[in-house]
Amino acid sequence: MAALAFSLSAWAQGNLITADPPQKLVLAAGGAGVSRVTFRLAPGHHTNSNTPSDEFLIPLRLTWDAAPVEVVRVEYPKPHLEKYKFAEKPLSVYTGEFTIVTRFKAPAGAAKGLKNIAGKLRFQACTDTVCFPPKTIQVQLPLEIQ
Repeated sequence: MAALAFSLSAWAQGNLITADPPQKLVLAAGGAGVSRVTFRLAPGHHTNSNTPSDEFLIPLRLTWDAAPVEVVRVEYPKPHLEKYKFAEKPLSVYTGEFTIVTRFKAPAGAAKGLKNIAGKLRFQACTDTVCFPPKTIQVQLPLEIQ
């Protein structure tokens, strides 16, 4: 019974945050562009922002295996402060739907063609009473270099 409860908990956590498939990013060799990925967190859940209120909290992070392009900057939305029973002070969190923007640059000599860039969103989802173990979900960004 405990194994069933654990596997149901692990399954449920896997569905706590989803990503909309990002639109294809089209870059000229030597050019720059922007990608937006929208994430949706299940109702009643939150995740720490990329700048958590306390150093022991796990930040939300989006990283990219960007070759053949360079990640110039990842821009997170403004978090909001929420007070929860388990914390003495308000926490910097994301809830509901939020969008992360990434600025990319293609090297001047980048090979033309279609590719996918793999991304990873690391987060820790919580309710107002429990936090789940940290998790990472995959994101695929279609890329065309012209």
